[in-house]
Amino acid sequence: MSDSTEPESPPEPAWLVAANVVAWRRRGVGGQQLFPGTKSFKGGAKVYVAAVHWGPGGDRLTVIGRERHTGRWIVIDTATRHLYGFRPRLVHTPRVLARLNDVRNPGRFGPEEALDTSETLERYAQRYRADVSPHSPHPDHCLCHACLTGECG
Repeated sequence: MSDSTEPESPPEPAWLVAANVVAWRRRGVGGQQLFPGTKSFKGGAKVYVAAVHWGPGGDRLTVIGRERHTGRWIVIDTATRHLYGFRPRLVHTPRVLARLNDVRNPGRFGPEEALDTSETLERYAQRYRADVSPHSPHPDHCLCHACLTGECG
């Protein structure tokens, strides 16, 4: 008996917006505490934007990335301010594309839409990072993303 199952064809590549998780983020009263990355992702981890929630101003995103502790691919909502370096990417990774199919309203873009969305999200992320404890000074030798990149002036 021969099994006539054909090998599965790889999924079609998709244009998505890629970003990186900030190395350090401010948190706590007055933003005086620094934490590496986020609870789910290591600082600098590459994630793919699966959906943008434009309603309240783009402050939340659904992203696909490798989980901090296990390395498994996960889908999670995160704050836009915790990401930087938004850029369009044609994604071929089968695990990312499979996870994209699990998202309710996936953000499948064309190349131009991915570029426009990445530029808009970068502006939002900078604005939201500036809004975290705007009247509190940063601690000495602050390692937050805004200080490391010169966003805070």
